[in-house]
Amino acid sequence: MAGVFDRLVGQEHVEVELTGAARAARGGAASAGSLMTHSWLFTGPPGSGRSVAALCFAAALQCTGDGEPGCGHCHACTTTMAGTHGDVRRVVPEGLSISVAEMRAIVQTAARRPSTGRWQVVVIEDADRLTEGAANALLKVVEEPPERTVFLLCAPSVDPQDISVTLRSRCRHVALVTPSVEAIAGVLRERDQLDVETALLAASISGGHVGRARRLATDEEARARRGQALGIASAATRPATGYAAADELVRAAEAEAKEMSAARDERETEELRTALGAGGTGKGAAGALRGSAGALKDLERRQKSRATRTGRDSLDRALMDLAGLYRDALAVALGSGAQPNHPDKADQVRKMAAAGSPEALLRCVEAVLECREALAVNVKPRFAVAAMVAKLGAELK
Repeated sequence: MAGVFDRLVGQEHVEVELTGAARAARGGAASAGSLMTHSWLFTGPPGSGRSVAALCFAAALQCTGDGEPGCGHCHACTTTMAGTHGDVRRVVPEGLSISVAEMRAIVQTAARRPSTGRWQVVVIEDADRLTEGAANALLKVVEEPPERTVFLLCAPSVDPQDISVTLRSRCRHVALVTPSVEAIAGVLRERDQLDVETALLAASISGGHVGRARRLATDEEARARRGQALGIASAATRPATGYAAADELVRAAEAEAKEMSAARDERETEELRTALGAGGTGKGAAGALRGSAGALKDLERRQKSRATRTGRDSLDRALMDLAGLYRDALAVALGSGAQPNHPDKADQVRKMAAAGSPEALLRCVEAVLECREALAVNVKPRFAVAAMVAKLGAELK
């Protein structure tokens, strides 16, 4: 049976490093540079598998198999990968940030001794969403970690905007790379039984993101959303259609977020109301529910934050697709042989390259990236996208 590290795509150097560290953690022989430490930082572009790598490493640390750490079939490996191991805690922020209160609770849990496993492991996905207070709370325990506790942080990069310099300096850095088109296509063929042509096309337009490649290959709605995002480029050249297309793009992102959240929100609300006494007939049941308004309001706030993040993430994917299209046009205008982000849009790219100078196309890329930055500082999506469309239209009329 395959080991846990087989889930990584195109990251052979990472597998070697983490396997060596897990072997050293057991007390076995390890190669130079593979010694174990208590704090790790996994970085890489979206889709590279940084959180998967962290979880695989957690499984390898807990592995009870006789062979190489991370065997994939012992109880510790299977429960870790399934998210049910008692000594592996995954912190996945659902809102826009990880608060200091959340981090203090996590740190308190991390201080305990392992109950069944070799280590108490805390995997913090999207560590770039730590607030300043949360980062400081984590830093205190990372500087003096409990003997059997390991922290695995995941962030896009080591840039100070993604992770504080002090926190970064306390962690061992593991850098993941964007998987190749061939590696992603191979995964789609072997694990999803897709034909060669479909797998290769999905891999080539996924931006190096394995999960997105799978969605584009199997989900008609995902392909439609991508087409809608790329359609902004032509719509922006005509004021009559540009702003309408911008509004539709934002509405689509909001609708996707609402659709993804609706069933879960309803279930969470009903579970909380039941826990607080809704439907009860005993004495004091009605009074207990009346006093629960604060808890229900807090849940509603968290759900709203989660929906906002989901919508922003959906919109960000669309903007990255759009930036990639302008980048392809810029490459054609300059006569570059760089691999295109959207090989299936070659005709549209050639028209864009002919319509504007390289300088204008570069300013279009910058306009899309400025829109992403505006969204990151909470500018209203409709305003940010409309401003972007205005700049795109001015450059390529």
